[in-house]
Amino acid sequence: MLKIVGYPDRYSVAPGEKIAFKVSLEEGTHFEARLVRVIHGDCNPEGPGLKFKHIPSPADGRYPGKPQRVDAGSYMAVENFPALASEPFTFFAMVWPTLLRRREQTLLAQWDAKSASGFRIEVLDGGELAVTFGDGSGKLATLKSGRKMLERQWYAVAVSVDPKSGAVTLGQRPIQPYAQIDDRAQASGKLALLPKAIEVPLMLAGCPEPDGTIGRHFDGKIDGPLLLAGLHPSERHDEYLRPVIDASLLAPIIARWDFAREIRTTRVIDIGPSGFHGRVVHLPARGMKGWNWTGEEHSWLRKPEQYGAIHFHSDDVYDAAWETSVEFTIPEDVKSGPYALHVRSGETDRDATREQYLAFFVRPPRDRKKRRNGPKILVLASTASYIAYANHGEHITARGAERQMARLLQFGHTDLYMYDHPELGGSLYDLHADGSGVCYSSRLRPNLNYSPQYHSWLGGHGSGLYQYNADTHLYDWLDHHGVDYDVITDEDLHEDGYELLRDYRVLVTGTHPEYHSTPMWDAVKAWVDRGGRLMYMGGNGWYWRIAYHDELPGVIEVRRAEDGIRTWVAEPGEYYHSFTGEYGGLWRRVGRAPNVICGVGFIAQGFDISSYYRRAPDADNPRAAFIFEGVPDEIIGNFGLIGGAAAGIELDCITTNLGSPPNMLRLASSENHNSMMMLVNEEFTVVPPNLGGDQNERVRADLAFGETPSGGAFFATSSIAWCGSLSHNGYDNNVSRITWNVLKRFAEPEPFTSAF
Repeated sequence: MLKIVGYPDRYSVAPGEKIAFKVSLEEGTHFEARLVRVIHGDCNPEGPGLKFKHIPSPADGRYPGKPQRVDAGSYMAVENFPALASEPFTFFAMVWPTLLRRREQTLLAQWDAKSASGFRIEVLDGGELAVTFGDGSGKLATLKSGRKMLERQWYAVAVSVDPKSGAVTLGQRPIQPYAQIDDRAQASGKLALLPKAIEVPLMLAGCPEPDGTIGRHFDGKIDGPLLLAGLHPSERHDEYLRPVIDASLLAPIIARWDFAREIRTTRVIDIGPSGFHGRVVHLPARGMKGWNWTGEEHSWLRKPEQYGAIHFHSDDVYDAAWETSVEFTIPEDVKSGPYALHVRSGETDRDATREQYLAFFVRPPRDRKKRRNGPKILVLASTASYIAYANHGEHITARGAERQMARLLQFGHTDLYMYDHPELGGSLYDLHADGSGVCYSSRLRPNLNYSPQYHSWLGGHGSGLYQYNADTHLYDWLDHHGVDYDVITDEDLHEDGYELLRDYRVLVTGTHPEYHSTPMWDAVKAWVDRGGRLMYMGGNGWYWRIAYHDELPGVIEVRRAEDGIRTWVAEPGEYYHSFTGEYGGLWRRVGRAPNVICGVGFIAQGFDISSYYRRAPDADNPRAAFIFEGVPDEIIGNFGLIGGAAAGIELDCITTNLGSPPNMLRLASSENHNSMMMLVNEEFTVVPPNLGGDQNERVRADLAFGETPSGGAFFATSSIAWCGSLSHNGYDNNVSRITWNVLKRFAEPEPFTSAF
């Protein structure tokens, strides 16, 4: 098991800036820390081995540590709310429960946990609407509806409370009634004790616990919560649901929250007379269709009144909010590149891992004047993809994972820790506990698979590397060749755009640059169109469209809409990002296929054995002579640390009708893939009988090159496994030679000709 975990407060930091690290110790009282440059994170004995270079810095030293935990679960809070239980009141709302096997879930509460006083409106015992009173004596009294709600069905709930007499009335009405289903309820009664009127924050979908955390979270959607002064029958709810309500109904309103307002923010707007605005914590899903969604419009921007729901989850997490354990300033003379804070709390053994590498990147100076005379080669670290896959635990919980991988999956200490600590939050490939897809992922929490030495279940035979650790194969190769380069992250590119790229001649990607926001996409396209030279060193790039939050740092959103390789599918009507209002899903679905930006696009995936490339006739084109200088071989990359060869995991190919420029040269194509390397589903309509690479000739990776009209060029390896072959035979191999030839020519100032 892991005995030390942590995370940085940012993934990118410039020289002269501070970075903080949050560390949790599972045992002991102290840990050692030191700054290292990450060169190679693969411990496979068939490769160069682990390589870290210690960089003396103010971080080096011994630090006190303690266990730190994540208080997961989303909710809404309204601060400075008056004591609601001082007078009679009524609560109306539409609710859509999704995880009724959890026994105690809060809809609305004004509760002091230490004294057990106030009130809670709840869902109890597998689906019964209930009210609980606490008078501060330690005793509680509860009235339940007597009927259970169904999961994923809308209910109008009405709760009237007279705190002076203890009288309570509960109404629970299904919006869609079904024959033989007894889920409608009306219950009244007098509770034996009276709720204490307390002025503490009013909370929706969560409730304070005695230990200071927030618990009793509601899993499901809530739409249109409304508080009225006085006691009102449940039938009155319908009058408040009309688009225009009668003026006589306005006077009793205490608060009327409209979740369709300011969807892009964390604010919750009270359109009632008192302005009791609230905030949501841990990013429950917004831009979600409400109880009144008709299907006539799928964008919340165009019919906001039908998107008044927020989907709360008991396992939502945005910011782990751990205390800082180590903080220091990056020295001015530290070169841009991949780094980590190496933290260690003892000796690692068979039963426990007592060290972690908390990865981050040092970017070039923010002042353009300081970086204009720096390297002309820039590496784009795929941090959006690292966040998208953060704590990817599908292999632990999903059935069929081993069949998909075509091998027995082994769990390490990190995998077991993920399983034991679901409060760390899942990846954009995982499901919430209620079965809905995780559509937000944040870096402000431990990201256990974003680390050197981590072996991924998606990494294929051999080294088993994927995402960040697979990218260290590239960093090692650059280091071996003494290449001077800068690194930026996806988040840097999203924030700074084209201006961050303009002074660089070459942009090199990692092995899997899958996730891109619109500003990222636009910036790279503008740079390429102005003469940039793009070395696309992976596969399945520029695939999913994401959104970053306007206000909150380090969190991305994806909506798995309509097409693509997906482990979950967004609900109809929920395909638009809540962060931006943009249509989500594949870039291909909005007319920006990967082929447009890097010359090739996703065609197949398979996570076991890699294959080789065979030289194609275009390799003899004089335009490609520089690429094959010193490489007469017909077979390329029949070796490597990822699946045993250079073409594997996920593959791309040239497809002109999707935007691959017609001048692209197909230098080589992979062949002889097995049946587990299968055509991706967006590439067919009717399911064909021959999806696997042993039968389908479309399953291939194309090594590709093409010039742009502005004097720039593309080079695409079209395979995630390519970089795993760079170090073979002491870096003396045809994959390494081809890559070096391209990088050397791309770095030269002479423009590529665009003439025929």
